[in-house]
Amino acid sequence: MESFTKCPYEHTLYTKIEDEKLVIVCLYVDDLIYAGNDSALLEKFKQSMMTEFDMSDLGLMHYFLGSEVKQSASGFFISQKKYVQETLERFRLQSCNSVTTPEELGLKLEKNSAGKQIDNTLYKQIVGCLMYATVTRPEIMYSVSLVSRYMEHPKETHLLAAKRIFRYLQGTIDYGILYKKEGKSELIGFTDSDFAGDKEDRKSTLGYVFMLGSGAVSWCSKKQPIVTSSTTEAEFVAATVCATQAIWLKKVLTELHFPQQEPIPIYCDNGSAIKLSKNPVLHGRSKHIDVKFHFLRDLTKDKVIDVVYCRSEDQAADIFTKSLKLATFRKLRKLLGVCKLGEGSCD
Repeated sequence: MESFTKCPYEHTLYTKIEDEKLVIVCLYVDDLIYAGNDSALLEKFKQSMMTEFDMSDLGLMHYFLGSEVKQSASGFFISQKKYVQETLERFRLQSCNSVTTPEELGLKLEKNSAGKQIDNTLYKQIVGCLMYATVTRPEIMYSVSLVSRYMEHPKETHLLAAKRIFRYLQGTIDYGILYKKEGKSELIGFTDSDFAGDKEDRKSTLGYVFMLGSGAVSWCSKKQPIVTSSTTEAEFVAATVCATQAIWLKKVLTELHFPQQEPIPIYCDNGSAIKLSKNPVLHGRSKHIDVKFHFLRDLTKDKVIDVVYCRSEDQAADIFTKSLKLATFRKLRKLLGVCKLGEGSCD
């Protein structure tokens, strides 16, 4: 695309700026969405594309790659109601009873758990559909990550855990992420980890989430690549993984002409891990940690990020590392910007 700049950090993203007038284009195979701050420049872009290619103008974005978008004067609401409905019907779960959380409190799965082995092809299809549902439903990320670890030899207990996620989605089918126009728009991150949560290999689960305004924009839940020997080390490793994502997001936002001038705050509820991220001296409790994880110290020193303490009850990333009580789960879900259509100000 002539005079457009391809983002070196996200290869489907293109930007163009003329006299402070910006056009942003996102391309996926033969689907294209664009946005900007000048209607005349947007119209010019649209006409040039329709002249060059056989294209259809669908107007304001309402549906894109399985995600539904509702726009109003107060903000944007993104959900996957239609996709979830179709998935429930596909696996004949459209009449299932709903539950209030995606996993049972204290849920622990094992490879050699009780019950007979089930068809792994069916199980992989179920998990694959659930993974795509996490595009707009960050609160199910932990439970989906958990059931995805057993796709090779799934048992009945794994299938029941996966079906429970569908039962949760059935009861919250109208939910999605609300991005309000008002309020602060600085990028902030949250990082958390359990300790040796996997009963088989004793690896910890890390989780992080980044907020931009009122809603989550990037999140993750996965097992750590190493076995850690303490809670501090597990939290330190999680913070390092979170920090690498922070660098990428900062670079993408700069390409979108929305630079983050201040160090990106990353909230952590472990004081020892925070001290370790800012202390250049290696001592007996940390010298065994792989050198790649000490990359976090360089980022803190160079003021790219700032690891900040937060109380455990305010730790948004807690929802990505463990099963929670209902009250806590609902509190953190709301903190992520996940709500029902009609709640908040986007009606």
